[in-house]
Amino acid sequence: MTQEEIIRDMRIRCRQAMNGIVSTSMRKWGLDYKVNFGLTIQQIKDIAKRYSPDATLAETLWSENTRELKIMGTLLYPINKYPEETADKWVEEITNQEIREQICFNLYQELPYAGNLSMKWSKNQTSSIRVTGYWLLSRLMLLKRSKDILPESLPYVWEDILSEDSFLCNAALLALKQIGRQSKDIAEIVLQRILAYKESEDRLKREVYDSLDFEFEYFFENKP
Repeated sequence: MTQEEIIRDMRIRCRQAMNGIVSTSMRKWGLDYKVNFGLTIQQIKDIAKRYSPDATLAETLWSENTRELKIMGTLLYPINKYPEETADKWVEEITNQEIREQICFNLYQELPYAGNLSMKWSKNQTSSIRVTGYWLLSRLMLLKRSKDILPESLPYVWEDILSEDSFLCNAALLALKQIGRQSKDIAEIVLQRILAYKESEDRLKREVYDSLDFEFEYFFENKP
């Protein structure tokens, strides 16, 4: 099939499996696409398995403002043919948390230079790119594909954990949790840096301290 025929076939299969209720619910939650068929991630993966990985096809799918096709673009780009320049371009085009998570799961975390991307993006001046950087870094540390990361290497993280942007705040907090899990000494460095938050009158600051303190205490008490 030609690329045009493949994409047409994808659209037909998505339409056949369409869930209008889920699609409407997603729009209410801010997941705004030109077209959203409301398919589950597993349904999207099952459809994507029908087609061979192809960089040109994946580029076209990513450029579509159709939820399912965009996610399939992250599934069908050959890992060994995905250049860093494209990663830097696509990260600027991430429009919501679902797409951020899918591209990190399906593509970014599998790249041989994923560690470099996570650190570079975590230091970017653009907050939306930092969200992806923190999220990717957390994934890599969880998968034990990144190590020896100190909190001082993330210049914006201390202000980001207090951000009014919930996605930025949560991503920065998640990154610090994974960094602190590396050792009790590093966890203590993190907590000492925000010790003043423990008794702060600012509710958010107290929540940040309590969240990290609980995370580290629970993790090291239950570590094998």
